Amino acid sequence: MYEHDVIVVGAGGAGLRAAIAAHEEGADVALVTKLHPVRSHTGAAEGGINAALHEEDSWDLHAYDTMKGADYLSDAPAVDTFAQEAPDEVIQLEHWGMPFSREEDGKVSQRPFGGLSFPRTTYAGAETGHHLLHTMYEQVVKRGIEVYDEWYVTNLAVTDHDDPEDRECHGCVAHDIKSGEIAGFHANNGVILATGGLGQVFDHTTNAVANTGDGQAMAYRAGVPIEDMEFVQFHPTTLPSTGVLISEGVRGEGGILYNDEEERLMFEYGYANNDGELASRDVVSRAELTEVNEGRGIEDEYVHLDMRHLGEERILDRLENILHLAEDFEGVDGLDEPMPVKPGQHYEMGGIETDENGETCINGLYAAGECACVSMHGANRLGGNALPELLVFGARAGRDAAGKDLGDAQIPTGPSAESEDGDVDTPVSPGALDSTDGDAVADGGAMADPETVIEDAVAREQERIETLLERDGVNHAEVRDDIQETMTANVNVFREEDNLKQALEDIRKAREQYKHVGVSDPSRTFNTDLIHTIETRNIIDLAEAITLGALAREEFRGAHWRKKHQERKDDEWLKHTMLQWNDGDVNLYYKPVMLEGFDQTYEPKERSY
Repeated sequence: MYEHDVIVVGAGGAGLRAAIAAHEEGADVALVTKLHPVRSHTGAAEGGINAALHEEDSWDLHAYDTMKGADYLSDAPAVDTFAQEAPDEVIQLEHWGMPFSREEDGKVSQRPFGGLSFPRTTYAGAETGHHLLHTMYEQVVKRGIEVYDEWYVTNLAVTDHDDPEDRECHGCVAHDIKSGEIAGFHANNGVILATGGLGQVFDHTTNAVANTGDGQAMAYRAGVPIEDMEFVQFHPTTLPSTGVLISEGVRGEGGILYNDEEERLMFEYGYANNDGELASRDVVSRAELTEVNEGRGIEDEYVHLDMRHLGEERILDRLENILHLAEDFEGVDGLDEPMPVKPGQHYEMGGIETDENGETCINGLYAAGECACVSMHGANRLGGNALPELLVFGARAGRDAAGKDLGDAQIPTGPSAESEDGDVDTPVSPGALDSTDGDAVADGGAMADPETVIEDAVAREQERIETLLERDGVNHAEVRDDIQETMTANVNVFREEDNLKQALEDIRKAREQYKHVGVSDPSRTFNTDLIHTIETRNIIDLAEAITLGALAREEFRGAHWRKKHQERKDDEWLKHTMLQWNDGDVNLYYKPVMLEGFDQTYEPKERSY
C-alpha cells in the first residue's frame, strides 16, 4: 500500500495544478496517472486561456459572458470565483515560464474568441495546452512531487455508509500497467479526481483514446451525484476524417465559414447576425449541421473554414500547427485552399458535482477540471474557458485537500441539496442489471479503519480483474462500438425523444453484453486489452447518464436541443439535472441554479449573437 497526504488521480492540467497547490500548502502529494503527464489530453488544447488582464476589461464582464454563454445554467458563486481568480493564474503561469505569444511591445497577446465581449484569450501560438502541460510539469519535477506514471486508477476506496453524505474516501485502487500489480493508495487528507473528459462515448470526437470518463464513472458508482450530463459540447470545427480539432483561434483571427454555395453561412442565413463565426460553439455547430441537412453542405457532410485571407505571415506566426493538421489528415494546404470542418464531440459540461472548493458530498473526495461540474459552464462552455477553469479550480481543490481554510462553500452538494424529485419515462430500467453489477463502495463497513477499507477495495478489484482475464467471453470492442454508434446516431447535436429512447435500449443491451466480456490477452504487463475492457464499463455508465439527462430535460438550452421543445423554459428548467447511483439503482432529481453572485444577481436574458 502506498501512502500520501493527497492523492491526485490524473496528471493533465487540473491534476498538475492541484498537485502544485497542495504541495505549496505543505502536503505530501502524489500524482497517479494512466498516462505520462505531458501525454495528457490537455496538451491537445489549441486556442487559449481566457482572463481579464487588460485595463479596459474586467472580471465581472468575463463572468457575465460566461453566464450568458452557459445559457444561465451556471452557478454564480462558481462563475464569479473563476473570473476573479483567472488573471492571477495566468500571471502565475507567465512567471513559471509559459511561452505566451506576445505583441511587439512585449505584452502578452490576447485575441477574440466566440461569445466574448472583449478579446481576452491569451495563447501560445495554437499549441497553448501543450505549453501549459510542459510548464506545469516542470514545476512538479522541480518540487519533487512523486508521480506514479502509467498507474491506472480503477476504483475508489470509500466507506459503505447508507447515506453518501456520510461516506468517506480513504484512497483508491490502481493497476500498474507496466507490471500488472494491483495496489492500494491511502490518502490521509483527500483524493482529487482530475481524469478529464469522456469523448470515447462517441465515435467522432476531438478527445484522445484515453478519455473514457474514468473519474466521473468511479465517483458516480461511489454515490457522488453527477450533474447536467446532458450538456455535451460539439465543437464546430473538427476534421471530418479523424475528429482532430481545428482551433477556434482560426475564427478568432478572422477565419470564415462557407457552405457549398460559397455563402458566408453565419450571416447569410441569420444564425448569428452580429458575431458571425464568433458566436458560441453550440450556435455555430447547429448552423453547420443545418446547412448540411438542408443540402448546402459540401459532399453532404461538412462546410469550409477559410483562413487564406489572413496571409501567410500571420498564419505561420499564430496558427502554424493548423496547417500541419489540415495537410496531414485531409491533404489540404490551408495557405491555398479552405479546410473541411464539421462538428465533433469535444467537451462535457456536466460531471462530478462539487462545490467551489472542489469537494464532493463524500468527505475527502474532490474533483477538478473537465471531470468535475462546479457548474461554471452550465449548458454551454465558451472557448478559452476550459484551461483557466482547470487552473482556478485545480488550485482550489489542491489547497482545500491539503488543509487550507478557503472558507465555507456557497454551493451545496449531495442529495440533501435536492429541490424536487425527477421523473422520466424510459423504455428500460437504467442502472445495474443486478446486485453484482452495482459494486460501488467497499464492503469494509461504515466504521472500518482506512487501511481495511482500502484492502477490501483492492481485494475486490483483484477478483474482478482475474475474472476478466480468465473468462473466455465477448470482446469489449464490440460493446464499445455499439455504444459509440448509438450515441453518435441518437444523442448528438439534434435530439428527438424516440432516438433518445432507442439509445437507452441499445445501452441496456450493451450492459447485458458487458456481463460476458473477457480479455483475450492473458499477459500481466502492458495489457491494453484489459485496460480498454475496464474503461468500457465507464463508457456504458456515462452514455446512459448523458441520455437519461437528455430525455428528462424537455427544453432547448445551450448545447441541448430537443425537436419538440424549441424554447428555453426558465420557469420550469432553471435547475440542474442530478443523477445518483445508489447500489446500482439510478435516482434522478433536480437542484436549483444559483444566480446570485458576489456583486450582482444574473437575470436570464435572450441569448443572441
